[in-house]
Amino acid sequence: MKNIVGIRFRKLGKIYFFNPQYLMLKKDDLVIVDTEDGEEIGSVAIQNRSLEDEKIPKELKKVLRLANERDLKHYEECKQNEKKALEFCNRKIKDLGLEMNLTDVEFKFNNSKVLFYFTADGRIDFRELVKYLATEYKTRIELRQIGVRDEIKRLGGNGVCGRELCCCSFLSDFETVSIKMAKDQNLSLNPSKISGNCGRLMCCLKYENEVYLDKLSRLPHVGAIVKTADGLGEVESIETLTEKLKVKFKDGEDYNYKKYDLKDIKIIQDTQKEVIDKEEEEHKKELEELEKMENEDREGGENYGI
Repeated sequence: MKNIVGIRFRKLGKIYFFNPQYLMLKKDDLVIVDTEDGEEIGSVAIQNRSLEDEKIPKELKKVLRLANERDLKHYEECKQNEKKALEFCNRKIKDLGLEMNLTDVEFKFNNSKVLFYFTADGRIDFRELVKYLATEYKTRIELRQIGVRDEIKRLGGNGVCGRELCCCSFLSDFETVSIKMAKDQNLSLNPSKISGNCGRLMCCLKYENEVYLDKLSRLPHVGAIVKTADGLGEVESIETLTEKLKVKFKDGEDYNYKKYDLKDIKIIQDTQKEVIDKEEEEHKKELEELEKMENEDREGGENYGI
């Protein structure tokens, strides 16, 4: 077992484990830690706790100290410089006519470099911009292209559920989501109803996906032939979470319908019937474009430094 603490370097950023040494730290304490790029300031997200050796990296970097008055003063200076750099860089972007949107600036605590975060629809030739920035700040400059999800995470907002966006309140990493998840959960396939503030598929599609997949693995498909207490019938529709099936029976020229629990039927032939979703057909092009954007986001943007 090893004693660890979890540290974040940006609001709702990824949590990294560190060796607290002799320090007993509280949540939100500001600390100075040793990183591959030198000393950095971070906030305690997970207090001292013991974890099994196999769950953490073999060599943990160390927490050097609680941030002292001098550290806090320098940290505040970095924040002020970030605001000024944001304004300066935006002016240069406008002067150079670059089609990019600057979203954030980060001054490294150890003055090793300055990072400029931006979004753009495609590739941008910002070599001239980097030269201006390097001349102004006389340190290493890195421009980092981020996705629209990251941009909204930084801007904040509320979702259609009325709550603060997940990415702004607790979600540290973005997981892969797909339109198939919406289909498996029998949700509306209208892009406007399954997309978030960022214009991409809502992250919450992922939350219940495993439960749906587990239940769907036990349920027959629409069109399957099943044996019930009332005889053989064809599955007309399914209610995934409640594990109920609507079965239709041939009655002369007509059909009768009845609902059954999964436990009360026996699957005779699990033939999958092609079901045409009217909303999917209506919004086919929009859904294809949404899927395309999701794939492009997963491939990531470009970084450039000098």
